[in-house]
Amino acid sequence: MSTSPEKPVTDGPKSAHVPRHSPKRVVIVGGGFGGLAVARNLRHEAVDVTLIDRRNYHLFQPLLYQVATAALSPADIAEPIRRVLRSQKNAQVLLGAVNAVSLQDQLVHWDGGIVHYDYLVLAAGATHAYFGHDEWSTRAPGLKTADDALEIRRRVLLAFESAEMEDDLEARRAQLTFVVVGGGPTGVELAGALREIAVESIQRDFRRVDTATARIVLVEGQPRLLSSMRDASSRRAREDLERMGVEVRLNTLLTDIAEDRVVLKRGDEQEMLLARNVIWAAGVRASSLGKTLGVPLDREGRVFVRSDCSLPDHQNAFVIGDMASFLEGRAGARVPGVAQGALQMGEFVARTIRRELTQPSAPREAFRYRDKGSMATIGRAKAVADIGDRSYGGLIAWILWSMIHVAFLVSFRNRLFVMFGWAWSYLAKVKGARLITGDRQPDVKRTAEF
Repeated sequence: MSTSPEKPVTDGPKSAHVPRHSPKRVVIVGGGFGGLAVARNLRHEAVDVTLIDRRNYHLFQPLLYQVATAALSPADIAEPIRRVLRSQKNAQVLLGAVNAVSLQDQLVHWDGGIVHYDYLVLAAGATHAYFGHDEWSTRAPGLKTADDALEIRRRVLLAFESAEMEDDLEARRAQLTFVVVGGGPTGVELAGALREIAVESIQRDFRRVDTATARIVLVEGQPRLLSSMRDASSRRAREDLERMGVEVRLNTLLTDIAEDRVVLKRGDEQEMLLARNVIWAAGVRASSLGKTLGVPLDREGRVFVRSDCSLPDHQNAFVIGDMASFLEGRAGARVPGVAQGALQMGEFVARTIRRELTQPSAPREAFRYRDKGSMATIGRAKAVADIGDRSYGGLIAWILWSMIHVAFLVSFRNRLFVMFGWAWSYLAKVKGARLITGDRQPDVKRTAEF
């Protein structure tokens, strides 16, 4: 990056006063799909790009569930942001957390100090939402980061290890019961992968316990799974999961989580279920950074943006991806918080900035979301996909899902490692990343004699 002496990256409030001949500075908060798309699409422009992220890597979140279920390692789906942008001379990366934004002064406050911006792009993503029960977070981890995936993997693998040593039958049943809360793509994919682990990948590795007896329960509060997809895909996903042995509970809410049991409610009926393993895939809320802006937010903490993804009264500040509440068209359809939405918003904002650098008085275009389809994988050679006006299922959908996900990985190395990992898992029916990290102590009520 070419940072002039008159415009330091991290100094006091005086950095807001910049000589006119200095390059425009674009500050991007977040190195996910949207933020990285903005940075890369400005690589040939006469601007200084500063990307700030609390982590040093870009993560391909759609495949996090495969890290959580031991099919892939974190490095297979992540790439250092500095490496991604190393050939981009007008970009620099700062590692740290952004604490607040001053829209009036055009300043970003982060761990390292203050950064002035001419254009701001907030793409800080989202985290888990427990619908007013944040105390559940320790019992039911969500899946948004690599650390989340490793924690879920640790708990899943330890559950089988504990069941192998457990001599108390009730405690063993609880160890072998996994409750996945949320019937969206993440929940469906997790439930299917957990069932495959128990039945195909590790059954022959244990001596005292039959891992195939593991109980996978998928809980969804709505009448069907995959509510964003067509009825045919939703129905097929449920049928495939049930054929695999997953228990699908629709119109069912989780009302309480204890150490070794959960409480489920369907209508007026309640059920207590012995289960020591709960995974949360039910809800998200936008980054808390939006609260520092002093602008209207929706119920999930997303920032209401204008048709060009900018903030009202602040045309040089954009919000994209999971942080943005973008209502498109007269029907007011919200752009979904998925990778393709963030990518398209990022590319659009970069085009908007490029145009204004050369045509400052030109009117801005409105963002138009192009739905390229929805898909979810269920298991080995099983998936569903809605593309255009057609729905696909089975092997065809699984191949489409695999090709698209590999294509969107950020580096050739990631693509190569993921394809090799999938090929090995498919042929050998094994999970190659079964490492228990962190606390490795099994949780056993009554240890068996060996």
